[in-house]
Amino acid sequence: MAASVIITVAQDGTGNYVTVQEAIDAVPLGNNRRTVIRVAPGIYKQPVYVPKTKNFITLAGLRPEDTVLTWHNTATQIDHHQGARLIGTGTFGCGSVIVEGEEFIAENITFENSAPQGSGQAVAIRVTADRCAFYNCRFLGWQDTLYLHYGKQYLRDCYIEGSVDFIFGNSTALLEHCHIHCKSAGYVTAQSRKSSQETTGYVFLRCVITGVGGTSYAYLGRPWGPFGRVVYAYTYMDACIKHVGWDNWGKTENERSACFYEYRCYGPGSCPSKRVAWARELIDEEAEQFLMHRFIDPDSQRPWLAQRMALRIPYSA
Repeated sequence: MAASVIITVAQDGTGNYVTVQEAIDAVPLGNNRRTVIRVAPGIYKQPVYVPKTKNFITLAGLRPEDTVLTWHNTATQIDHHQGARLIGTGTFGCGSVIVEGEEFIAENITFENSAPQGSGQAVAIRVTADRCAFYNCRFLGWQDTLYLHYGKQYLRDCYIEGSVDFIFGNSTALLEHCHIHCKSAGYVTAQSRKSSQETTGYVFLRCVITGVGGTSYAYLGRPWGPFGRVVYAYTYMDACIKHVGWDNWGKTENERSACFYEYRCYGPGSCPSKRVAWARELIDEEAEQFLMHRFIDPDSQRPWLAQRMALRIPYSA
């Protein structure tokens, strides 16, 4: 990798660019070196698109509370500077931020969809890209907040809030030390693995799930795809999580194929004895594959997290 490039964005005109999209547009097509876009504090009200032709982009703020990328699109009403032929339509095309360039990193940034409760599907960010990482970011919305659609993603020390299916898609994702907040009745995850041969799935490792004070109003997940795979390990669950834990999306046949697992979780919402019979607690040997970074970084000869994301040596739980 060549030396990285640093460019700045500031709404007051003191940076290289005034908007985040202008900075992304300035990245060369076929970019092959890390380009760090330092975003000054501010609320940036504009949809953002990172195309497939622009890899190795980092968005970096100082504090996620101070640097907010926000827009208000919904699945039924999309206002975007790119056409539907490029970004898609419906839920797929409504993300406030859409990332299709690989090796994307964000740190200390808030991604928000500001559409109000009851607006239906309203994505804060869609990630359709391999080898992406998010550090100390916030993802704000209601329904379908975080669309981890495709590829491998790592999220650490992030905050994710929503109501219905607010972490969803068919990527392979590890969420470590993250705070998951259930704002109203609904489902934390809707993972859409379509066959037992796919290696996709979501792992929540040492996370915290909180609610708004009510009890037993949120499910841990439901299978958007029949083989949906979600694992919660060493995770605290407060009383907002229903004792049954999981929902079959109205299809009893999903109970035979969905892979919904828990491992050494705790808190008032962790009730192994009351969970649905078709979800289960993993034993130590089964859990091991989900407790290490190799779940999303399996090639020890060509690791992407340790080398390119500047992490320390991965460690197991």
